[in-house]
Amino acid sequence: MNAAKRYEIFRRLHEDNPNPETELAYSTPFELLIAVILSAQATDVGVNKATAKLYPVANTPEAIHALGVDGLSEYIKTIGLYNSKAKNVIETCRILVEKHDSQVPDNREDLEALPGVGRKTANVVLNTAFRQPAMAVDTHIFRVSNRTGIAPGKNVLEVEKKLLKFVPKEFLLDAHHWLILHGRYVCVARKPRCGACRIEDLCEYKAKTSDD
Repeated sequence: MNAAKRYEIFRRLHEDNPNPETELAYSTPFELLIAVILSAQATDVGVNKATAKLYPVANTPEAIHALGVDGLSEYIKTIGLYNSKAKNVIETCRILVEKHDSQVPDNREDLEALPGVGRKTANVVLNTAFRQPAMAVDTHIFRVSNRTGIAPGKNVLEVEKKLLKFVPKEFLLDAHHWLILHGRYVCVARKPRCGACRIEDLCEYKAKTSDD
């Protein structure tokens, strides 16, 4: 795919949604961090239901740590893998209090040192909370990048590096949100809704569907 096509794709995505946002509910970088940790192999809707009950009770590292693993588990038990996630969150809260003055780090190294935080989670926090040009490649973004031809790659890291290289600079900060929403609602896994797609004429996918 050439640069002109990529530019027009992101220009249209921007035109349709000038200020895209994550669908995870949060009001502070810490709330976002915890929500993203909980969202692994879970839906944003499911995470939001749990945090809607948790955050009014505890939404700081000190407060969540005070709940302990058992106490936190009661709030997040509707989420998949909640036992291991509860342990990770409690340990993450301890580290934030002891090493980071209860603040979420704004750099990759310190974020990835937190339990339950991998490269993708760190990228979400860096991009969404701190507005850094990071690209969190999940299954939706991986699929859209390969299917459309925007940034094809054999693995997540390859796609991430290509997106950072190929997405026009003026659109880079919001590209993560546009691509994830496009994959979630239009360029879906089993049968993409090509007939309802804003970028169908620019997309290089060979097996386009005829209806929406």
